Amino acid sequence: MRLYMSFMLVLALLLAAPALAVIETYEFDTPEQETLFKKMTEELRCLVCQNQNLADSNADLARDLREKTHDMIMDGKNEKQIVDYMVARYGDFVLYRPPVKSTTYFLWIGPVLFLVVAVIIAIRFARSRQSPDTDPEISAVQLEKARELLNKEKQTS
Repeated sequence: MRLYMSFMLVLALLLAAPALAVIETYEFDTPEQETLFKKMTEELRCLVCQNQNLADSNADLARDLREKTHDMIMDGKNEKQIVDYMVARYGDFVLYRPPVKSTTYFLWIGPVLFLVVAVIIAIRFARSRQSPDTDPEISAVQLEKARELLNKEKQTS
């Protein structure tokens, strides 16, 4: 009975944990501000999670950046001003679609280079393996030695 009660207590605590999560709510003066907020939080990357946008991330930094984005929108800043602020502070990495410029060439060309290198390695690997139906060339000396070995085998059997 004591084990059962302990199990039920642990289960209750585990089920209650999501109820303790904080749900952020932001108030806006106009629907356009709310639309801009949603757009910005979906287009800006969480610097902690790296593969999530600000809207989806639960990291503390993402929460702070959402708050900053909200404050800037409420101060009347437009999309370009918000993006410029975030890029100036965190670099192009904060953008899901960084601009094509000299400092971001590798981000855009890197995947293509990786694919080309992978294809070259695969082709070289395939060529290095000889198919079993091809006969390597042998010298006359090797051929004569093989015949002698075969003749010895026939004579002993």
